[in-house]
Amino acid sequence: MDETIPVSETTRVRMDVSYDGRDFSGWAVQPARRTVAGVLIAALERLFGAETAFGLTVAGRTDAGVHATGQVCHVDLSSSALAQVGGPPSLLRRLAGLMPPDARVRAVTPVPATFDARFSATFRRYEYRVADSVWGPEPLRRYDTIGWVRPLDLERLRQAAEPLLGEHDYAAFCKRKEHATTVRAITRLDWRREPDGVAVATVQADAFCQAMVRSLVGAMLTVGDGRREPEWPAKLLTLRERSSEVTVAPAHGLTLIAVGYPAEAEYAQRADATRRLRA
Repeated sequence: MDETIPVSETTRVRMDVSYDGRDFSGWAVQPARRTVAGVLIAALERLFGAETAFGLTVAGRTDAGVHATGQVCHVDLSSSALAQVGGPPSLLRRLAGLMPPDARVRAVTPVPATFDARFSATFRRYEYRVADSVWGPEPLRRYDTIGWVRPLDLERLRQAAEPLLGEHDYAAFCKRKEHATTVRAITRLDWRREPDGVAVATVQADAFCQAMVRSLVGAMLTVGDGRREPEWPAKLLTLRERSSEVTVAPAHGLTLIAVGYPAEAEYAQRADATRRLRA
């Protein structure tokens, strides 16, 4: 938030956001590229002007091509300007008219200033969809489901997933950033078959480093189709650098479906603890 604007003159709002990632270069603003944050900021500036919305912060910066049905962000808005547009309910309706059809703000909720969409979060949950049928993904799902030319054995996928659970250094599956830890705690990693036969991986952790979910899925898929043994992905946890043997699964099969938060009274405590952990 701009430090020249007193906190008492702003209202922090949580926004729940969905988007089709196909035509976005990810979440974060990038020069000369279309991004989710870019179109959201543009919509807010049309409503409030360039000097009345501050500190747009997202729970997870999704990569180019990745979708979301449960993304969360927060922004600090001028309290007087927010009142002039009719408050959060009216803001939600106005954003529906300003946002493009491939990005939607689904909820606008006032929250305490202690709420931090990124650092207060307790988990992020993703799903990855894979169609291994001979004919490939159904046409209406081709943008959120990848096709896999080899049949997948669900039991082998589950065997590969189980030892990856828990707190580990996932350096072998991450694009490392300077001064950033690659230690994460995965609390859920499982596979299921949908009624239409699509294999779906659900991955949940306190947080993820860049390309981590798609790298984990890419490694497990080579187990599921028989090219690797089930214990192979877990053996990579001993590495302290990204493994060149891991193929990153395509972006369009991945969707951020949920972000979890503690009770309101615990927002600040959770944010402080997460900042210390990431440092």
